[in-house]
Amino acid sequence: MADIPATPPSGVAPATDTGRPAAAVDPRSLHRFADFYPFYLSEHSDSRCRRLHFLGSSLGLLCLAAALWWRQPWFVLLGLVLGYACAWIGHFGFEHNRPASFKRPLYSFLGDWRMYADMWRGKVPF
Repeated sequence: MADIPATPPSGVAPATDTGRPAAAVDPRSLHRFADFYPFYLSEHSDSRCRRLHFLGSSLGLLCLAAALWWRQPWFVLLGLVLGYACAWIGHFGFEHNRPASFKRPLYSFLGDWRMYADMWRGKVPF
């Protein structure tokens, strides 16, 4: 996680030793993606949640490829359903928090793909 700031941006509480923020942060108060992403990572401190996100994103990409290969657009919908189902199981089942997509859908979507890429690069633990 070399490109993640060592200190959280203004409005984000420092993480506790469990990796969770010390105080609740309203993601709507974070107006730049650079400020939002450390918060996003703090909401994914449980490795099982991150792995479910990785699985969901991978399934989403496979469904996108299937939609293009077979020219069947319903695969895109299937990919979205599978991707969000995996992510929400991770949040409600393991993180016990509410997905940021409810308050910051675009930043959350971007954060998901950034975390996915960072997991491939070894910057975020799998």
